[in-house]
Amino acid sequence: MKEIQLTSTSPKPPETRDAEAIRLRERITRRMMKTVVAHELVEAGDRVLVAVSGGKDSYTLLDLLYTAQRKAPVAFDLVAFHLDQGQPGYEGASLRAWLESFGAPFEIHSENTYTTVKRQAESTGKSYCAPCSRLRRGILYTAADRLGCNKIALGHHRDDTLETLLLNLFYGGKLQAMPARYTTNDGRFEVIRPLIECGEDDIAQHSRFAGYPILPCNLCGSQDGLKRTAVGRLIRDLEASHPGVRDVMLAALKNVRATHLLDKEVAEAWTSQADKYPPRK
Repeated sequence: MKEIQLTSTSPKPPETRDAEAIRLRERITRRMMKTVVAHELVEAGDRVLVAVSGGKDSYTLLDLLYTAQRKAPVAFDLVAFHLDQGQPGYEGASLRAWLESFGAPFEIHSENTYTTVKRQAESTGKSYCAPCSRLRRGILYTAADRLGCNKIALGHHRDDTLETLLLNLFYGGKLQAMPARYTTNDGRFEVIRPLIECGEDDIAQHSRFAGYPILPCNLCGSQDGLKRTAVGRLIRDLEASHPGVRDVMLAALKNVRATHLLDKEVAEAWTSQADKYPPRK
């Protein structure tokens, strides 16, 4: 997940900033909880590992989930997990101090994946994203098993899933985005994305208000000509000329007409289950 610059603009009076921060936090929370309920992301007895990268998205996810945990009608546990990937110049003291003061149980694990990712990417000439994601995923699964977690929460947001949709459409030849919930291939864990319907701009502004100690990533966004950067720019341009297009695209992911696509397997599967659902116009 990319990080955007978190710099403040013109100062506002403290009372104005406080009121704006509260309204924004409430808006993001409402969207997150709507997703949690609609997709049944958190259930009674769950033990959820929250992956905390040190970026704005994962801080927001942990913060809002921890608040929701105290108000939830069902009991579930959270444990924050941060991976120190051995990046040059890594300084995790601020993140550790924040986690210690925050109150949720946490673990910080150190493993030098940075060198491996750089070596693999440079040998193939491809982006860092795939090998980095693969290595981090394996470490997360191992940690979740050791910590007794049955779910893993990731901080992907609306813009991440829209970019993934266009990447797969333009470069992969498939209609695929990021689901709110899926089961890992080995069947051991469920991966959940509570922020998947929340906008990145809102999360970035909330992060500025909250003052999270952001840790920069020396891999994400450090290569030129990345396809994800290109589709992100395309979506921003579309939003500039057609305000609200991101939410329209998100709505499309929840409003699929399986009978009007060209995938025979999807059409057959839909037809076999069509009696369970009312006709769509």
